[in-house]
This record gives sequence, C-alpha cells and structure tokens, in this order.
Amino acid sequence: MDKTEWKNFFDRRAPRCKILVVGDVMIDKYYHGEVHKFASDAPVPVAKIVKRRSSLGAAANVANNLALLGCQTYLAGFVGDDHNFETLSKQLSERKINQDGLIKIDSPTTTKVRVISGHQQMFRMDFEDSSTKPDACYAALEKYIRHLLNDSLDAVVIADYEKGVCTEYFCASVIKNAHDHGVPVTVMPYGQRWIKYAQADYVTPNVAKINRIMLAPISSDDDDAVDRAGHYIMRKFKIKNVLATRSAHGISLVTENETTNIPTKSQEVYDSAGVADTVAAVFSMALAGGLKPADGAYITNIAAGIVVSRSGTYAVSKADMLSALNIRSDEEAVNLPYAV
Repeated sequence: MDKTEWKNFFDRRAPRCKILVVGDVMIDKYYHGEVHKFASDAPVPVAKIVKRRSSLGAAANVANNLALLGCQTYLAGFVGDDHNFETLSKQLSERKINQDGLIKIDSPTTTKVRVISGHQQMFRMDFEDSSTKPDACYAALEKYIRHLLNDSLDAVVIADYEKGVCTEYFCASVIKNAHDHGVPVTVMPYGQRWIKYAQADYVTPNVAKINRIMLAPISSDDDDAVDRAGHYIMRKFKIKNVLATRSAHGISLVTENETTNIPTKSQEVYDSAGVADTVAAVFSMALAGGLKPADGAYITNIAAGIVVSRSGTYAVSKADMLSALNIRSDEEAVNLPYAV
C-alpha cells in the first residue's frame, strides 16, 4: 500500500471500525516519591509522594489504543463497585470508549498500584480476585456480546490476563458467537491452557509466551523456529493463525500456507510495557478495516516500534501512525526517533 492508501485507511476506514475488547479490565496507578529516610517504627524506607498518575491497563489499554486510532470501541469485562472503578470509568469516558459491557460484581476492580522512587519501583500492591465468577456474571457478559454482534461488529479481541474472565467455556462462547456473525476474533493469550482459544482466527503471543507452551524453547532470532512454533500452536490448539512478536527481530505472521517475517527498524528501545496491548489492537483494527493480514502485520510492527521507543505504558494514536508512515496529517504529528 502507498501513502495515499494508508492515509485513506486511517482517515476513512478506521473510524468506521466497530471493535469489541472483552477480557480482564485493569487500572494501573503510579505513586512517584522521594526517599530520604527510614521509618521510625520499622526498618522500611519512607517515600514522600510528589506525583501520582493512573492509566488504563490490560483489556482497557487495548481499548485505549483502538480509541486513539479512531475506532468505535466497546469494552466488556468485570469491575467492582469501588473508587478504582471510578478512576477507570472516568478515563474510559475521556476516550469515548463504550463501557456498557462492564459488569459490576462483588469483587474489587483489578488494580495494580506501584510506588516508584527515581527510576526504581520499590514495591507493588495488587487489588484483584482471579477466581472463577458465578455463572450469572458470565451470562450477563454473553448477553451483552450477543447484543453487540446482532447490532454489527467488525472484530472482537479477547484480552486474557488470567484475572477470572477468560474461562474455557466463556472463550468458546465468544468465539462461536462471533463466527456465527462472520466476525474475526483475535486473542491475547496467557498462561499455558491455550486450548480454550480453539478456533480463534489469530493469537498474538510474544516469544516469551510461546516458550511457556513449547517443549523446547525457541529463539526470537530464528525464523525457522518461529515458523515451526506457529504451526505447532495452530495444530495443537486448533488456532487458525499466529501473529508472533519477536522483540528486536520484528513480527512473524504464520498461516497455514505461508509465513511472513517483517523485520523491525533499528531504534533505541526504552520500554516494552504495553506492547502486547498495542499489537492486538492495531492488528484487530486492520482486520476490521478489511486489510490483508500481511498489511495488518506490517502496520502492527510499526506500532510496536513506536511503543517500545517510549517510556512507560504508551497507547499508539492515529497521529503516531501517520507520522511513522511519513504521511502528513491534519492532526498534530508526533516526532519519533526513527523513520520508516
């Protein structure tokens, strides 16, 4: 695709894409402090908090990427009736992400709280309940998803972080319902029980996640090993295609008939936080917008490069993508440390 076609995609096709992200919803909170002393009542450092911030995490960050790219974005999952949900809901509203699919349950909103001094994380507190929820909770989610599918969707993303949403039964239900409506499903896998993603159109693991399910680990710089691993995943777990991110070695799209390896551009890597979320979001947008999977993998690789060049969790935007593609935008372009 040339620059005119890419600009047309982001200006005209992406805004028409209706995409549902369902899975483990999370909010990340950061407290930045200065440590100058130890507590008088215990041998622990005391952090004087000077700055605090919060950001959308897990499935919510996938939705955040999609919204910033201009897609019509829907988010579904479980949340608690607590102050952390209020923070989450406010940020979703600011991004115009539809949150009608957030089902309140008798558990805390999944939240990670980090205390940071300088560039060092001192400790983290997790508020979560990863247990399987009552059947009525999943039934409410399924009812919402069926309603959206009946009202037309272009893609579904299952974001699994093993926080209680993505059970085998629930994933099978989402995938079947989506396919009954001709809607592709992309899965962000987690853990080792990938059989619950059977019949998914794509999974988007990195090599570290792939190695958790392989008998022998593979190297991210070995094209043949990635190809074999992709076909092993497709065969063993009945998954149709694999989009494998390979850190500094780019992205590989493994299908039944061919494997497309897309190298990354040389750049300085600051942080890999949030890359998996961006990969799932951008590739799903490409599918929803009718791009060929190889073209989707190409722009996904670009988006991943943008994220790793930023410090902390970063959600990629339309302006970022146009700038990386060297396309003049009517919006404010973001300066990147490299060019494609």
